[in-house]
Amino acid sequence: MSISFGWYQEGGPTMLLIALVALAGLIVLAERVYVIVLRSKNNGRAFIERTIQLVRVGKIDDAIKECVGSKAALPDIGLLILRSRSRDEAALQNIADAAELTVLPRLTRRLQYLAALAAASALLGAIGLLAGIHNTLISSTAFGPTIGIAAPTRDVGFAAACIPPIFGLAVAIVLLLGRAYLVSQSEAITEQIREYAARLINALLDRPDVRLGHR
Repeated sequence: MSISFGWYQEGGPTMLLIALVALAGLIVLAERVYVIVLRSKNNGRAFIERTIQLVRVGKIDDAIKECVGSKAALPDIGLLILRSRSRDEAALQNIADAAELTVLPRLTRRLQYLAALAAASALLGAIGLLAGIHNTLISSTAFGPTIGIAAPTRDVGFAAACIPPIFGLAVAIVLLLGRAYLVSQSEAITEQIREYAARLINALLDRPDVRLGHR
């Protein structure tokens, strides 16, 4: 622990800024994981097939109960469409479009923060590198022309100057990988929502079912 803290201190004041960016990124990551992965995602395929089957056999109320029993994104869409009790295609499509506008923003909100924080972390690391090199060069000239004294000082200073970019890039990599995972999960949920809305409208209108996404 003391070695890690000493390594952190050698990086200079820029390390604190990078640590603050890392903390903000972790908070955003945790919040988005809760909303997208833990709350909005469920066993979507099984839920779609179960509720579509209920609607096909006329058990609308049972399908609504299935939707009420979950707080994920798919049930929210189904609940809004089914509670309309409409059989007009244009009206159902308008409801589905409005439902998507209500639900989908919850999946993409604050994801861009992660990209911005990753960029900020990398740039702060670059600033720390340049500041460290600058301070090392200034300090080494203070020893005068005696190379035997100045060389070790420069070596230690340049080594310390490399710490902020290493830390900054490590934080940026974690945030970018986390964002990529969350984006993929968000897109998967979005695709299921659009499939579910289309198939649910077809079921309510008693049209043939097209199982999108099946092979």
